[in-house]
Amino acid sequence: MKKLIFIALFILAAFSFKQAGAQVRVNVNVNIGSQPNWGPAGYDYAEYYYLPDIEVYYYIPTRQFIYLSGSNWVFTYSLPSRYRSYNLYTGYKVVVNEPGAYQYYSAHKVKYARYRGNHSQVIIRNSNDPKYSVVKGHPKYKKSKNNHGRGHGHH
Repeated sequence: MKKLIFIALFILAAFSFKQAGAQVRVNVNVNIGSQPNWGPAGYDYAEYYYLPDIEVYYYIPTRQFIYLSGSNWVFTYSLPSRYRSYNLYTGYKVVVNEPGAYQYYSAHKVKYARYRGNHSQVIIRNSNDPKYSVVKGHPKYKKSKNNHGRGHGHH
């Protein structure tokens, strides 16, 4: 009888532990495939990039640049004309994962000023990490396995 109770308690404890572990994994965010090729390598998830050289944000989910014009924030799909010559591939990008990151612009401007002019950041396009093969335009881009092999056969 004691063995039966012990086995029942062991099974109950193992089941509870397994469920607790499953709950922890549910909250993992990944958006590697949504990040642009000019984004910084090393991040499985990024919501905003802050570009300290030009004091502009890039919001990854909508692929929009956000910048201050007078006292208004402008959301646009391209950089403003005054930054037309800015090179997104060489400029430093700070990953900011906080909702409405641009609302903290005053703090970010001071906190990340040290990255102005820094061109040493490895970007996704230049990374050899295999996880970036899902990023369209990456040199090692591989189409999804859901394409049923169309266009990849040898004749």
